Amino acid sequence: MTATLVKEASPPTTVGAGTPRRPRRRGRTIALLFVFPALLLLGALVVYPVLFSIGRSFFDASGTRFVGGENYTEMFRDPATLKAVRNTAIWVVVAPALLTGLGLILAVLVEKVRWATAFKLLLFMPMAVSFLAAGIIFRLAYDEDPDKGVLNAAVVSVHDAFTGTSSYPTARARDGQGLDKAADGSYGTTRSAAPGDTVALGLVGVRPDDLPADARPAFRAAGLDAAPGELRGVVYLDFTPGGGGEQGKVDRRESGLPEMTVEAVRDGRTVASTTTASDGSFRFPDLADGSYTVRLPAGNFAPPYEGISWLGPALVTPAIIGAYLWIWTGFAMVLIGAGLSTLPRDALEAARMDGANEWQIFRRITVPLLAPVLTVVFVTLVINVMKVFDLVYIIAPGPVQEDATVLATQMWLVSFGGGNNQGLGSALGVLLLLLVIPAMVFNVRRFRRSQR
Repeated sequence: MTATLVKEASPPTTVGAGTPRRPRRRGRTIALLFVFPALLLLGALVVYPVLFSIGRSFFDASGTRFVGGENYTEMFRDPATLKAVRNTAIWVVVAPALLTGLGLILAVLVEKVRWATAFKLLLFMPMAVSFLAAGIIFRLAYDEDPDKGVLNAAVVSVHDAFTGTSSYPTARARDGQGLDKAADGSYGTTRSAAPGDTVALGLVGVRPDDLPADARPAFRAAGLDAAPGELRGVVYLDFTPGGGGEQGKVDRRESGLPEMTVEAVRDGRTVASTTTASDGSFRFPDLADGSYTVRLPAGNFAPPYEGISWLGPALVTPAIIGAYLWIWTGFAMVLIGAGLSTLPRDALEAARMDGANEWQIFRRITVPLLAPVLTVVFVTLVINVMKVFDLVYIIAPGPVQEDATVLATQMWLVSFGGGNNQGLGSALGVLLLLLVIPAMVFNVRRFRRSQR
């Protein structure tokens, strides 16, 4: 019989209960060492300031006397703070909605542009501009002086192209020289005129730049006699270059005022109207017998159109929101465009094959599929506009700063910009934090759901 030797397997080595935990503890320790600098910075730059601001909000302006919730009560009694809350609400409602809508439209349209990459780059470039530089740019663009502000220069050009401008905005009549100024700004003769008369209407105060290049001396026109049934006259600049001359009389070197509207008025009603020639002369032929008042309407002396007061109390907030849109539209377009590139093309092609037009595809397929991306963009922008400070502080001029103020600027103004009340400023900071936290929590949850 052959004996078979069977070698018994050695019993398994028993590992102590504490042995597997050592590598885990060591890994956690190494991870904490790497994370510790970030946690230290987070605590120093975020956690500590938040806790300090919360504590500081319960003390008075000097920081020595505990006042409890008095700062929070004062915050909602202050008209400036209430206006800041109102403006912040306008920002939160308007700016993110407009940006998300513009970003969506541009992202869809860019897909159909041949040079899509270059177009995206141009729209995204304002993101590289600091808020300080953007604020200075738009402060100049919104300047009310058309010679400085590019927007008002365009508005004035369009306005003048359709309605024209007054000929002599600075002109006026001398006292006691035959012209009286009416309440509406027009000038009328003090004495009545009749057909067959010739009248001379002298004005002063005309700037050399306002005098047309084709203006000619009025002396000859003033010496012409009126034809029967005709009322004739001349409007002239009652000023002789270099001095000399006689007031109320047309001298040889005094210029006529062309392109000025003249009216013949009888019993308070305008019966005839004409425009002066290059030498300032005018005539009303075939007038009925009777007495007339020769009038220079107020439109001849109206001040030039100066454009829109973009930075006035009524428009300053929309104007600043416009600057914000210029900066952030590219950001919204790029994020939405990234989401648009991941959409299933087969669904879009199937809809086209079923006869759906581009608007139906956009409304019923593209927008619903992009809803998660649009939500993230919208909430991110809401968080951002709640903290807007630079644009408001730089663009809004001093007299309308209070009309444009938001919570961030109000917090700075109360704490450091002259108020010197850091207790109230800390309360405003806590209010701003409480408003931002829900949007942040919502965004974090959205990110976690997308990762799952």
